[in-house]
Amino acid sequence: MKAAVRPGDGGRRIGSAADFDGWITEQPAAEPAEPFTFVVGMDGVLRLAPRRSEHVACAGGDMVLGAGEISFVREADRWAVSEVSNQSTGYCPDVGSWAEVARALDAAGLRRPSGFTHEVVFRRCPGCQERTIVREDDFVCVFCGTDLPAEWNVDPTA
Repeated sequence: MKAAVRPGDGGRRIGSAADFDGWITEQPAAEPAEPFTFVVGMDGVLRLAPRRSEHVACAGGDMVLGAGEISFVREADRWAVSEVSNQSTGYCPDVGSWAEVARALDAAGLRRPSGFTHEVVFRRCPGCQERTIVREDDFVCVFCGTDLPAEWNVDPTA
């Protein structure tokens, strides 16, 4: 995926409430009804792109501190995060990435939940090396049946 990223493909940097207000007003009217793609860059800044964007493209091909999907709702006086997940098959971030996501949302002046509203548990299979999603605490690879490690082990550069 990284090879397909072109200069200028990155998501919009959202470092403040003013940045977010400017970006959200540029979105088509129906767009805020859908979740957006997000990443938190290595600089700790939130980047946003349309939902069908690849996370790796949103990050401009760079490594990230967090990634997933995010939805917003307009409250009386400002925007807030209504849903946020770490669902990104490009980066497969650990649920522990929430701390970085929370810092980036706070810096952007966005009200937020206390954690991911939908957590996805990713692991790399030590047997077949496939990336897989752990469902219902069943730490077994869906591709080859190998037991998966309890700790996050997905290297997004591999």
